[in-house]
Amino acid sequence: MTQTTQPTSSAPHYDWKPESQAQAFISELLAEFMDRCPPAAELAERMRHDTGTRFVDWVDFIEVRDDAPVRKRLAELGFEPRPRSETAEVFEHDGGIFPQIVLAETKSMRVGIKVDFVSDFLAALSITNDYLIQGAPMAPLRRAPAFVEPRGALWVVERHGTRSFDIAPADPNRTLAAIHHYECLRRRKRDWPDDEQGWKRVNDLVDNAVRDLGKDHACAIFFAAEREHWQRRNRAARVQKARQDTLGLGWANHDHHTYRSSRAGFKNLIALFEKLGFLCRERFYAGAEAGWGAQVLEQPESRIVIFADVDLSESEIAGDFAHEGLLPGSELGTVGLWVGLHGESLLQAGMHHLECQFDFDALRDQLMAAGVPSMPAFTNLPYLRQAFTEGERWPVADKRVQRLLDDNHITPAQAAQFRMDGAIGSHLENLERHDGYKGFNQKGVSDIISRTDPRRQQTAEPVLGA
Repeated sequence: MTQTTQPTSSAPHYDWKPESQAQAFISELLAEFMDRCPPAAELAERMRHDTGTRFVDWVDFIEVRDDAPVRKRLAELGFEPRPRSETAEVFEHDGGIFPQIVLAETKSMRVGIKVDFVSDFLAALSITNDYLIQGAPMAPLRRAPAFVEPRGALWVVERHGTRSFDIAPADPNRTLAAIHHYECLRRRKRDWPDDEQGWKRVNDLVDNAVRDLGKDHACAIFFAAEREHWQRRNRAARVQKARQDTLGLGWANHDHHTYRSSRAGFKNLIALFEKLGFLCRERFYAGAEAGWGAQVLEQPESRIVIFADVDLSESEIAGDFAHEGLLPGSELGTVGLWVGLHGESLLQAGMHHLECQFDFDALRDQLMAAGVPSMPAFTNLPYLRQAFTEGERWPVADKRVQRLLDDNHITPAQAAQFRMDGAIGSHLENLERHDGYKGFNQKGVSDIISRTDPRRQQTAEPVLGA
């Protein structure tokens, strides 16, 4: 990945590239591991067949023998040492999406796969108490061996906002605090008489969680609660979550979370994310005709990525629109109308979509068999494929329709249609990455956002397949 400066903005420009050689190295290591640990190979096949996912997308770390040739290859491929452990050397690649590489004095190999909860995975696969779970419940790091063979072992890893490999001592107070804040975030009131009350409440909850747990741990449980809220409002999400839960995996294959915001609320949205440790990454602008843009954010410890969408003009993309604030616009674009119909993503509506990493064709076909059709693919590149499931239609409150009508943002005919049929609210997104590619297809994203405009969805029939 190279980083340069945009001529029209002080913001860094991120030029993500496919890292084919680094991916080839990872593939070699995993092929060797599958030979060493046959139960892991069987699990990989179950992942593809039962959940439409790929084993590689669940891999958290690969531990290999420390020797000079491996060190030389890591350096050549762009993996750099990170202070993640007091007992082992850990290497990471900042230019792509790759597992951490751990060097150890061993003749065996270990691979760790990421899950939401270690206990769920062990229970789902009927793995008994022969192996103890390391780490307390809701601690930043928990792990346990799942399959142990003479030459290779598969571990299962649960992370809550840490990239570390060191298990913290048991702390009952921290465990109780994590459970308490998770419950508060899951149960938070989202619909208030006015949005200012809602913003104050969610900021208070986040401030309290950060105070007791730190921003990284608080970030992890905040987004676990956000995914749960989105899932309750999206049938495709519930179908796929149930499939992934048959193996006890949860949503640990998430790629990014997409939020939609009004122009007036965008500064508040970014400020809240930055409290949780997010850093602004690349920006998107879909062009004057589309009239929307996005700020991408990433939390480096939790590895959570956000797409924050907002109506935007061409002149505003050059400024620091994430922090300077945006005045209400005279017209509503695709994003602004969605917010007008359903509310702010961080308040009433929840996320527009969660994008997870899958075997693209397998997931599309398996969901179709389960009665969940997909929209046509909007990205079909050698290193990136993306498609939405058919949109979940939500009812729209009459007061919201009337407000949009009174402000001349919709026509009487559109108002009648929204009152009768509701409007598309959310999706699950099917994504398949190759060569560690960390970026996004701006042209494809612009096209699909246009196709999901509620005004275009009123009479259109869903298109099946990809």
